[in-house]
Amino acid sequence: MSQSSGAIPSSADLQRYVTAALDARRRGDAAEERRHLDAALAIEPANPQLLNARGMCALAMNDAADARARFQAATASDPDQPILWINLATACRSLNDDTGEEASLDHALAIDRLNLTAQIRLADLHQRLHRTIRAVQSWSNVVQMIAPMTDRSPALEDALTRGRTYLAAQTSALGETLSATLGDAITAAGPDARRVTACLDNLLGRRRIYPNVCAGLHVPFLPADEFFDPRLFPWFGALERQTDAIRAEALSLVERGVPGIRPYVRQDAGVPPNQWSALDNNLDWSACFLWEYGVRDDAICELCPQTAAALAAIPQNDSPGKAPTAFFSILRPHAHIPAHTGVTNSRTIIHLPLVVPDDCRFRVGGETRRWQEGRAFGFDDTIEHEAWNDSDASRIVLIFDVWNPHLTAQEQAMLKEVFRITGQGVDEA
Repeated sequence: MSQSSGAIPSSADLQRYVTAALDARRRGDAAEERRHLDAALAIEPANPQLLNARGMCALAMNDAADARARFQAATASDPDQPILWINLATACRSLNDDTGEEASLDHALAIDRLNLTAQIRLADLHQRLHRTIRAVQSWSNVVQMIAPMTDRSPALEDALTRGRTYLAAQTSALGETLSATLGDAITAAGPDARRVTACLDNLLGRRRIYPNVCAGLHVPFLPADEFFDPRLFPWFGALERQTDAIRAEALSLVERGVPGIRPYVRQDAGVPPNQWSALDNNLDWSACFLWEYGVRDDAICELCPQTAAALAAIPQNDSPGKAPTAFFSILRPHAHIPAHTGVTNSRTIIHLPLVVPDDCRFRVGGETRRWQEGRAFGFDDTIEHEAWNDSDASRIVLIFDVWNPHLTAQEQAMLKEVFRITGQGVDEA
């Protein structure tokens, strides 16, 4: 008897009845099976295995009421076996006894929270009773349990499909409700709704929330913002108005092929293969530095006087030997800068796009943007980011660093001392 719990006594009469019942089951003779089980129960009326078998026999004969009584007796005799409670839930469901079914499944899960059969049955119950919140939680549990399995049975594959379908439908419905309720408010708030929009997208599974990952100095309690609000940089307008002049100087450097243009990625000899190997000493991603680790390249700045003047007019992160850093970033056609994170969230990385062909993209965390020529933006590079140039022409951007706008002048001064004492660099990456 496959649905088992407890030990069968060794009485010869009892064993004879049990054997006869099993033979009858194999022949498909439910009435004969029931007769022999009743005879066995006359000897051992509280045996949970016999009661369970008798209940299964009653279900096979479409006598759900008798089955429920037998399973109730079995659970009373042995309350620690989840299968007995699951079988009782089956009988209750056949009788449209939703309360009894739920109570039985709760008992099974109280014994074994990871009982997948009970979890699936409970999810089905909540869905059938239109208990949306509970059904979403239950189906989420089921999907999380089944999805990692590599050798799923057809029944489990069906449960996984049903769970995912239900969750997708509910997520879509929730999205429509939230949009109808908050759409006007979000539109009216404009850029000030960005955090709420990202929150909702995360709630609906549309995007991840990426944390800061600092390879160096990590300043706690700063907002982990992917793209900073441009209103935090009131000097953007003046910088953007110089885009044409800065672009002309960048293109002149490229056309001349000045020696200052070099691969951005230059790894030390002997470094094991890694995500940067494809770009190591490769001009697919090259840079021409005006400032590097706080040191000005006078030769390049003399070739780009308007760019140098524009940078000088910007409030800079002026940590001696560390910052500022400013360079023209040149990404060749069909090149990809892999996902990575930077060194410290004490800074902001600024992009001023100068030459942007179609099919160029830049992702920071959960948001992907297309560069727009002459439109500056700042981002936290300790949040995972990457770039693509899928076009047939080179992309050129002026990149430089400034202080994180949420740091006070007093904090900036103290952090400059920290960098001076510890020697922590803020190299671009």
